[in-house]
Amino acid sequence: MPRVRLGMMAGLVVGIVSVAAAQDATKQSFETRFEKDKPFYQKLTTRVDQQLKVQGGSEVPLKHEQTFYFKWTPISQDKDGKWTAKMGIEGVQFKMDIAGQTIDFDSTNPNPSGATGNPGLTEFFKNLVGSELTITFGKGMAVEKVDGRDELQKKLSAVNPQMEAVLKSVLTDEAIKEMTDPSAGVTPAAPQAVNGTWEKKSTLSLGPIGSYERTFVYTYKGKDPEKKELDRIEVKPSLAYKPPAGAGEGLPFRIKGGKLDTKEVKQGVVLYNPKAGRVESVRINLILTGDLDVTIGSADSKVNLTQDQRTELDTSETPLLPKK
Repeated sequence: MPRVRLGMMAGLVVGIVSVAAAQDATKQSFETRFEKDKPFYQKLTTRVDQQLKVQGGSEVPLKHEQTFYFKWTPISQDKDGKWTAKMGIEGVQFKMDIAGQTIDFDSTNPNPSGATGNPGLTEFFKNLVGSELTITFGKGMAVEKVDGRDELQKKLSAVNPQMEAVLKSVLTDEAIKEMTDPSAGVTPAAPQAVNGTWEKKSTLSLGPIGSYERTFVYTYKGKDPEKKELDRIEVKPSLAYKPPAGAGEGLPFRIKGGKLDTKEVKQGVVLYNPKAGRVESVRINLILTGDLDVTIGSADSKVNLTQDQRTELDTSETPLLPKK
């Protein structure tokens, strides 16, 4: 009964394909989706609380908070599906407190009082505002190419030519690609089912300051219990610091050695909007601690450091930059 066997085989194949399709339908890719000429906006805030203690000396508390306001404008999609979009920096806010002395900068305020004593800092952030990068996205909406890096570097170097070497070592191709990923690096290589886990590793180079080896472990948890229209991804971040290999060109000090590790692995949360096709929010908290061997002038010192860093990213269809 060849026809019966053929029919049974066909039915089996159809059944398997149907089950596989149903399983795939329950998976999520978390890719960013663009709509031509429809902009969206992001606000990125980083808060750092540090305690520095020089061997034999007193503790020096340092706090700083910086917020960047971005505007994304999708421009076009080619025949191969690659998107081109522009990312503009609409505004910057920065606040630093070193042992009670405060420096403030707010690009929405033309005369920020706290920045008057530090004109170099003011000019640096002023030059950031209005900068624009053009990004090409390839397969899986991964950042493939970024245009405008050299122009940005020139604008920032113009404030302080001595910083040119530092900026070149920090604003690498890989660093710029990471900075211009609207998904904050969340997107997995393949769609994930509920409780699916994926890992991403990367190196954050800070030039003469050193680098961080970073590991992020993501787990898709399904719908968020509070914002049920959003998908919830839980994140376990960890960082390990590596001292620089060079002599600290462009800086008044040199980090000769030391070790910083993640003291406490806190759980982060990413919320993804499947209807809009973008990451809605990110909340990540890291605590690092360790000792650094630092040379200032001809004096060597051991510095104990504890750092609590919180990162928040929010996405919106409407501008997030406050008006004053």
